[in-house]
Order: sequence, then structure tokens, then C-alpha cells
Amino acid sequence: MQHYGRRRYDVHHLTRYSYDDVVEAVYNRGFLRPRDTEGQIVLSSELLVSPEPDATSEHLDYFGNHSTYLETRNLHTELAVTCRSTVEVDWPPPDVESLNRHTVAAAVGELTDQTDPVVLADFTLPSPQVALDVGVRRYAADILLPERPLGEALVALFRSIHADFSYRPGATSVRTTLDELLHLRQGVCQDFAHLAVGCLRSVGLPARYVSGYLETAPPPGREKLQGADATHAWVSVLTPSDGWVDLDPTNDQFADSRYIVTAWGRDFTDVSPLRGVVYTEAESSELVVEVDIIPLG
Repeated sequence: MQHYGRRRYDVHHLTRYSYDDVVEAVYNRGFLRPRDTEGQIVLSSELLVSPEPDATSEHLDYFGNHSTYLETRNLHTELAVTCRSTVEVDWPPPDVESLNRHTVAAAVGELTDQTDPVVLADFTLPSPQVALDVGVRRYAADILLPERPLGEALVALFRSIHADFSYRPGATSVRTTLDELLHLRQGVCQDFAHLAVGCLRSVGLPARYVSGYLETAPPPGREKLQGADATHAWVSVLTPSDGWVDLDPTNDQFADSRYIVTAWGRDFTDVSPLRGVVYTEAESSELVVEVDIIPLG
């Protein structure tokens, strides 16, 4: 069931690194603060870091995302980064009939004529994790037919990926290529978003990778466990008459008001929640990520 209309959430995202020896210094950059969009307002956001960093800075990156830099040179064996935000979300339902006024080919032609060439280059060319190889083009060709109505084609894309691929954590990694994914036929939301992006770009439709969160519900009769939510990824495609339209192949649907946007870019490499360089002689480490999406009212 889709959920539209205004919704408000508290979002708590904890990232904790633990090491078996002292860390001398760590330099991190990440995208943890949600961003304002046409369907989302960030009411508040704070970043808590332990131990306290020696230097921090923030700026809006090339895509308008909140990029945070953290530099910690205090000796430590555990680093915890928590982002707490309150957001109000109100996604409009997609108008499939409006989208169907264009065929895929007609939409590509109109977008080529009316879109900033820089935007076209950013979101139709290959990117580090979205190679437009023969396998991707072949998979897309059976779904995004030039004469197919655009709305119908977009629905077919997320439904096909959902049906053809199994959700299996651990089957892939951040280095998995689309060719490998097409062979494995299993992966996680990041993989399915990359494949959808690649399919759309392969026919000339500008598409971006979106990183954020999705409110989830526990099984019937069970309480929701603290920290049980997770980050999520989906795809946004530019259309001639309806602007950017977001679809989620992992969950076989268009995005609705349960989706919370953190950042978008060409692919995951542009919007990694947290990455960095660590100076230590530790031989092992542990990463714990806990996410809570708490509906308000």
C-alpha cells in the first residue's frame, strides 16, 4: 500500500567504529544530514561525534547535498558519529497517465531539447559504478522500448528488477559491477538502484541515484526493534512534464511519503554516508550502523 500526504519523522543514524588497538587519527567525509527537496523539509538536524573531532566543516556539494568533513586526531579505540534529524515529508503521487502522454523516445527527444546540457551530461553518461555495457543495454532494451508509453515503461522497469533479482544481503559488495549483478541475479537496494539508473541512462533518460531512508514496519504482532531500520537507495528519473520521478525497484513501487532523502548523485560513490582514512596499527575493527525512523504524530 502506498502512503501519500504529509508525514513527520525523527531520524537517528548511528555509525560506530571499534578497533583492537589505538587509532592515532581518522579523516572522514560523509553525507548524513537530510536535504531539503520539493517534497521534504528538514526542520532540524544535529551531528554528535565522540570523541570530539579536532576539526569539522560543512558545505553544499556539487549536487546540493550536505557534505560533512570530520578530522579526529585524539587517540581512541572507538569512534561514534550520530546524526539526529527531524523532517517533514510530503511526496506527491505520480501521475502515470500524464507520463503516458509521452513515449520513451519522445521523452528522450524533449528532454534533450529542454534540459541543461550539464544536467544531461551528469545523469545520462556512465559513472564510476554505472557502466553502460552490453548487458545493461540488453536488459533495458526489452523494457524501455522506444514506442512504449513512458509511465508504463517506468512501472515495468521497477517491476522487472523486483521480479528478476532476489534481495540477499551479503551477496554483493560496494565494488560489485552491473555485469556481475546481471550474472548473480541477487543483491541489495544499492545494486538494484544502480541497475535501474543504468537502464534509464542507456536509452537516454537522465537518472540519478538517491540515498536516504524508508520507514519500515515490524511483522504483525511484534514491536519495532531499536536500530532495526537501515539506509536505503532508489532511483530518480527526469521526465518532460512531471519533473523528477522517484521509483524503488527493491520494493516494487514509486517513492511515497515514507521515503526520506539524504543525498543524490550519479551513483553511490557520490553519496556514501561516511568514508575516510584511518591511521592505526589495529589488526581488526568492527562497524555497527543503527538507524531509527520514528514517525511523529
